[in-house]
Amino acid sequence: MPQHQAIEPLKPIQTRQPISAARKFTFSALLLLSLAACGGGNVAEAEAPALAAPAAAAGPTAHALAAPTAAPVKARSPLVALGGNAYITAAGPDTTEWISNEEGLMDWTDPATVISTYVRVAQPGKFNIVLKGSAPAGGVSTLRITALGKSFTQRLNAGTGQVTSLATVDVAQAGYVKIDVQGLKRTGAAFGNLTAIELSGTAATGLQYANAPDDYYWSRRGPSVHLSYAVPANTEYAYSELQIPVGEDPIGSYFMANGFGQGYMGIQVNGPDERRVLFSVWDPDGGGKTTLVKKGQDVVVNDFGGEGTGGQSYLLYPWVAGNTYKFITRVRPDGQGASLYSAWFFAPEHGQWHFIATWTRPNINTWLTDFYAFAENFDGDFGWRERKMLHGQQWAVNKDGSWKELNRARFTVDATGDNKQRLDYAGGVDASGKFFLRNGGFFNETVTAGQYFTRPLTGAKPDVRLDTLP
Repeated sequence: MPQHQAIEPLKPIQTRQPISAARKFTFSALLLLSLAACGGGNVAEAEAPALAAPAAAAGPTAHALAAPTAAPVKARSPLVALGGNAYITAAGPDTTEWISNEEGLMDWTDPATVISTYVRVAQPGKFNIVLKGSAPAGGVSTLRITALGKSFTQRLNAGTGQVTSLATVDVAQAGYVKIDVQGLKRTGAAFGNLTAIELSGTAATGLQYANAPDDYYWSRRGPSVHLSYAVPANTEYAYSELQIPVGEDPIGSYFMANGFGQGYMGIQVNGPDERRVLFSVWDPDGGGKTTLVKKGQDVVVNDFGGEGTGGQSYLLYPWVAGNTYKFITRVRPDGQGASLYSAWFFAPEHGQWHFIATWTRPNINTWLTDFYAFAENFDGDFGWRERKMLHGQQWAVNKDGSWKELNRARFTVDATGDNKQRLDYAGGVDASGKFFLRNGGFFNETVTAGQYFTRPLTGAKPDVRLDTLP
């Protein structure tokens, strides 16, 4: 998937292994991460049964001792760890707050900061909300909790592990609920440390949220979603068009248009003032190195590492949400035991094609295979923001020059979605007749993964001469 800070993530179709149900964790003082790992509301954890005392003997003719009976099972309320479920959604210009995957909210000093935690409710009912945390030693902090339009003012003391009162809200329907926390006043150097939110009440039954501490890094990023297209044998070129709706392009987005068996090409949002057109090719699994053959004007070339290695090339380009961009990738054998990989990007603002790069990958003799697209977030701080892409005009060009339109795609999601750590993912065909991918933002319209979608054929072969590409 994308590169961020010189890290090249995993190939999207090869998702992470499912989370093992056998994972177990020990209790901490605040019962934070352990309870989340043991089911986090999806499965109630029962206390160990206590045995009843035996009946007193009544002499030689007494009846046998009564069988021990179990004490009533008491379900524990879900503890939603901030480390996997919370975000800084509003803050002042000099904020110091951040979310630790292990410890929750850290360095909390700014009253302008809003910390938002998201959970998905299975049924209507009531929520009782209790914050788990502590004010600094000797300090007292006044906090505001807001959920579903209702606000409560509560006090956080030092060393108590929770606030001094309960907030109760009515949940009218199933779906995601956002719980906001904001500091109002404090007597200490900071408002304190928050580790989790305990939720009880009828709306807490069947609650879904990120409950696997080992995967909080991934759950905060949110689910990645993919579209896979079948291409004919001996495909040399893949062509597609990509449009990002206005407002659906937050920082951390990677909208990948032209993926293939050994790499991918697309556009990224790397920062407030930086956007890229990216083309990367993986190194062979069995050894050897992908190397550059040539690159286009102003294209930056690097090796990448972290989650795999390979060759990375990108063009800094201020692409604009709402405009439609075109992508061409080419894969063909070089006749000497390796294969060549090339990419081009069409910028409507300039009305011309830009050559990105050509790479050579050793120990492989292949044409273009495994054509796919994906949308993902590579910055965990922005996992609460929604993103969407429209993918249209998919075409495969055979080595003999014949063009074939591709209008059927399989929709899939990564392990974060498969394991129900996040359910804000969707894909399909939109009203314009284009395929779409949508993820993040904690929306409720989940689309079942693994199904196929078919868009209308356009019959409009792209107006591009492959032999004149730069």
